[in-house]
Amino acid sequence: MTTESAVAVLNDQSAAEELHESYFQLVWRRFRRSKVSIIGGLMVLALTFMAVFAEFLSPTPIDEINLQAAFTPPQSIHFFYDANGNFHLGPFVYNYVYELDPTTFEVRWVEDTSKAYDIKFFVQGSEYLFLGIIPTNLHLYGVDEGGTIYLLGTDKLGRDLWGKACEAGRISLSMSFFGTIVSVAIGSVLGVASGYYGGGIDNILQRFTEFIAAFPQLPLWMALAALVPKTANPLTVFIIMACIFALLTWTTLAREVRGKVLSLRETDFILAAKEMGASDARIIFRHLYPNTLSHVIVVLTLNIPGVILAESFLSFLGIGITEPLISWGLMMRNTQDIQTLGQNAWILAPIAFIVIAVLGFNFMGDGLRDAADPYAVK
Repeated sequence: MTTESAVAVLNDQSAAEELHESYFQLVWRRFRRSKVSIIGGLMVLALTFMAVFAEFLSPTPIDEINLQAAFTPPQSIHFFYDANGNFHLGPFVYNYVYELDPTTFEVRWVEDTSKAYDIKFFVQGSEYLFLGIIPTNLHLYGVDEGGTIYLLGTDKLGRDLWGKACEAGRISLSMSFFGTIVSVAIGSVLGVASGYYGGGIDNILQRFTEFIAAFPQLPLWMALAALVPKTANPLTVFIIMACIFALLTWTTLAREVRGKVLSLRETDFILAAKEMGASDARIIFRHLYPNTLSHVIVVLTLNIPGVILAESFLSFLGIGITEPLISWGLMMRNTQDIQTLGQNAWILAPIAFIVIAVLGFNFMGDGLRDAADPYAVK
């Protein structure tokens, strides 16, 4: 057998395998070919893991306030030999102490090299509810009593920024998921109905869509968010903010789904379903909507970064999420003071979580967009 014939046989076998695969298997096959998309998915999974297991990943109680440790810089991790020449098998840290500069009279943090604290893994510490249900005191890492370990430093209340950033991911990610899902549900259903029925219904729905889309989103977000009562409980604030994001982001998807349905409603399988007496609801939800699902999933992943950025912006301005809830945007409010930011640059750490989340969802969304049509030639 020649090389050309062997390659042809392999191609025929590959094509036969693809014919016997389901749609989602074909999408996964094409999605996993993109390394950037896989990296994006891993970034999203990592952030989700940190949000779910925030207490486990934080060496200190995430709500503990220690004013004596306010604005402590990130502690450096050392290896092997300490300042006294003692060998350490694993990583270790030094505590930070205040020191007065005799020239500038500025108080600054310096490492206290008189004692080193070994970093230990899977240690016993403060108690918390694992997954909100199971009481435990197991933490991923920590140091012996008397030592501290702040990987990203602390905020103005002395709270560990690493633990707070992990906890903040719960609100930022869950709000973006919830708001985007509601937005996608509204936009996709209205888009399918508009494209399927056409005529007067289509005209009314499209004029309504244009009316909503005509409003500038950012000022309207700010106006609606400012109307949220300051005395509302955290759950109410969460739901209201998510609904605000959802109600203002569905218009683009509605138009895109309408265009796709317009091209599908005259196809043979839709006409055959009508001739067999299928109801409008069955045609819409059994035949038309599933054929737009791939596009809806792509829009879902690409809209989430926009909601994360919008929530962060509003919370940064003080008209979004408020205490006792915590989000990445709310954590950034400490950076509004230029003097504080100049002296304590590490309080910008939550920006890294926002950037990773936005890049992760965009990378994953791009991969899904390419894989949504697995039969396309590429």
